[in-house]
Amino acid sequence: MSRIYHLAEPDDWRAAQETGSYETSTRGRSLADEGFIHASTEHQWPQVRRRFYADVADPLLLLEIDPDRLTSQLIREPVAEAGGEVFPHIYGPLNTDAVLAVHEVEPPHAG
Repeated sequence: MSRIYHLAEPDDWRAAQETGSYETSTRGRSLADEGFIHASTEHQWPQVRRRFYADVADPLLLLEIDPDRLTSQLIREPVAEAGGEVFPHIYGPLNTDAVLAVHEVEPPHAG
């Protein structure tokens, strides 16, 4: 199965590494708030970066996730706000050992 991606703020990822479990759904929303963790495909994450994190001046982290290693259920669902485009959603905590790589993503205006 193809890898999926999640944009994370560095503090949230650091906290997850201490506990082994990541529970931030998206910017300013927890798993408890949203019911799932937002994720993207390889071609979707840049548009998520532009749409929801455009005003973030600091680098973000792009978590590269192996869906086969997830301990929570992954469901691919259409998102009305994205014109019905299908996005992967993780219904439960993201176990940190499912994250294969972490890439730093600079703000669009950096450099």
